[in-house]
Amino acid sequence: MTNNKLNYAMLAPVMLAFFAMGFVDLVGIATNYVKADFQLSDSVANLLPSMVFFWFLIFSVPTGMLMDRIGRRKTLVISLLVTTLSLLIPMVAYNYTMMLVSFALLGIGNALMQVSINPLVSNLIRGDRLASTMTFGQFVKAIASFIAPIIAAWAAFQCDDWKILFPVFMIVAIAAAIWLSLTKIEEEKVLGKPSTFGQCFSLLGNGFVFLSFLGIVCHVGIDVGTNVTAPKVLIERLGMDLSAAGYATSVYFLFRTVGALTGSFILVKFSAKKFFIISVVMLTMGILGLIFAFNQWFIYMCVGLIGYGNSNVFSIVFSQALFHKPEKKNEISGLMIMGLFGGTIFPLFMGLVSDAMSSQIGAIVVMLGGAVYLLSFIRKVKY
Repeated sequence: MTNNKLNYAMLAPVMLAFFAMGFVDLVGIATNYVKADFQLSDSVANLLPSMVFFWFLIFSVPTGMLMDRIGRRKTLVISLLVTTLSLLIPMVAYNYTMMLVSFALLGIGNALMQVSINPLVSNLIRGDRLASTMTFGQFVKAIASFIAPIIAAWAAFQCDDWKILFPVFMIVAIAAAIWLSLTKIEEEKVLGKPSTFGQCFSLLGNGFVFLSFLGIVCHVGIDVGTNVTAPKVLIERLGMDLSAAGYATSVYFLFRTVGALTGSFILVKFSAKKFFIISVVMLTMGILGLIFAFNQWFIYMCVGLIGYGNSNVFSIVFSQALFHKPEKKNEISGLMIMGLFGGTIFPLFMGLVSDAMSSQIGAIVVMLGGAVYLLSFIRKVKY
């Protein structure tokens, strides 16, 4: 890495991997199509997103250990190969059981990817450009999240097969894996012992770290919950077909993408606490609005408020946890990534409550519980 041009040439395949990271968000629109195809209840259908995010609990710390052994680039390549396999399965065998297997592999691949990709970026970009580069990577990821429901809707309308989404994304994953495999990236040698499960979980005994962990759980739960529930609200209240209702997911990711970009500039001028207050109030207003929204554009407005409000919660809570115990960055990083397990917990409860109430209001109430927790976390944000 002797010049900036070479660094950017190396960064390109990593950015394509960021795009592939966004494939995990196809779970929202896919869950709605699978539910319709197999006439599933909400609680049974919501096992699909739960299957995706469960693996963050299991694989976050082991992925750190794997990186210590084989390096970050190779770990990222493995994550892309696992993602490719997950996208292949629905093309070979499409039934509920195989979709559970597919989404489990998608979650495992994404867990490997989330843990390995940002440390790999730090080998390419250093100094004050690192944070902005990582933010740009999240923007690239959000593009995939945004277009997934659009591709599915187009495929369902034009080809009567929404699953065309899978081979399209699989081609990108394969390209990223090959490109990254052919790219040599110099990585620093590992110093000290890798983190263990015991070291990570022992930090939950620290009050602030535990509350931060719950904050991540709620953030991801609201994220996945909105992704899955927004189309259902349009279908339930306005009688829209799924291909049209699926655009609500794109609205969510559009505002989340805009939020991530603008947030990186806003946080330079304003304190994290002030912006966190604004963000959490916005997403809470959006969730409350969904309870009373029976107009298409009002529903879209509420979804947009949730998307923008939730876009910077992860980065603020994550950074607060790191500031609290900077000497334990590796352990805290692994623990915060494990908080993505919230994407498993929330959909399960949302499905159960929705079925019990025979209404999507049940799912919205569960999301509101997560928002209330984030409101309570405001007093813990210090900077």
